[in-house]
Amino acid sequence: MTEDVRDPSGDGIRCMLMRGGTSKGAYFLTEDLPVEPAQRDSLLLRIMGSPDPTQIDGLGGAHPLTSKVALVSRSAESGVDVDYLFLQIGVDQATVSDAQTCGNLLAGVGPFAVERGLVAPGDETTTVRIRLVNTGDLAIETFLTPQGRVDYDGASSGTGTAIDGVPGTAAGIEIALSPGPDARLLPSGSVSDTFNGHSVTLIDNGMPVVLLRADEFGVAGTESPAELEERIDLKVALESIRLQAGPAMGLGDVAHATVPKMFLLSPALHGGAVSTRAFIPARVHTSIGVLMAASVAAGIRIPGAVGADIAALTDTGPDLIEHPGGTFPARVQVQLGDDGQWHATSISTRTARKIFDGVVFPRPRL
Repeated sequence: MTEDVRDPSGDGIRCMLMRGGTSKGAYFLTEDLPVEPAQRDSLLLRIMGSPDPTQIDGLGGAHPLTSKVALVSRSAESGVDVDYLFLQIGVDQATVSDAQTCGNLLAGVGPFAVERGLVAPGDETTTVRIRLVNTGDLAIETFLTPQGRVDYDGASSGTGTAIDGVPGTAAGIEIALSPGPDARLLPSGSVSDTFNGHSVTLIDNGMPVVLLRADEFGVAGTESPAELEERIDLKVALESIRLQAGPAMGLGDVAHATVPKMFLLSPALHGGAVSTRAFIPARVHTSIGVLMAASVAAGIRIPGAVGADIAALTDTGPDLIEHPGGTFPARVQVQLGDDGQWHATSISTRTARKIFDGVVFPRPRL
């Protein structure tokens, strides 16, 4: 009998398009994609329409925030429900990177797991324990499932949750993040380091970021992402620091990586804790990612860290992290442990929405 070889270009691949937080991506069951990474990546590039600055022939939205993929599977790890692998798909380059995770797409992982039958829903709410494969961190996600169905709208609770950067309201999803066993909040071991004459704080509370003073780079903190992207001198200066920060954070050569992210901090303008502009790393984020906000919020709570002296903090939180699209409420606690190291825990509220569920047809070749 001849083996039936499935042609994904002709038969299509099961896919759910979802908005997670302030990002949008394609969600897949890991089992529906090739096991071999090179074959998998080639398929995902064809699905997303890369490399092409418009991604006109695929699902991608011509921006890093809309060229993302989440792979979800049942977890073999004790006490964990599902594994989540995040892949950043290049827009105008044929790249697929697992060097970072995405806290925004993370918001959709729990609902997706219920939709695909990986986790049985509760009658009112469901809690899903998620292992972030990229980082080893653990996320505990709780969301509404009235009568065993995911409520994306929030109607069952009588109210919706609004997050800046997304129009309207949707059902709130609470995400509690615990760092992995090998995680270090300050990867270099120092609260402050110096590169090219600039004091920086290297911090990783779920996302590797570099904190810098905006005024040292002629940035007021009121500029739009488009205005900052036009400043070639600024991009060159930040990239030089980023290339030095990568090895110091244990990330190795980051010349072709999307981490660490570069954050310019300035005093808050709208009653928040601090104002941010984030290079991710070539484009400027139109808002802020969940884990980026968690890392910034942890950094500004450490005495001596860059931004701590200009941050307006409250005793109880949350800390409102200002960004180009509004504010992000980050609930982060930091403490100095008996081991002499700083540690952090964080809780955030995001929303997600199922946009499309069906099959996607990749173009036949790159």
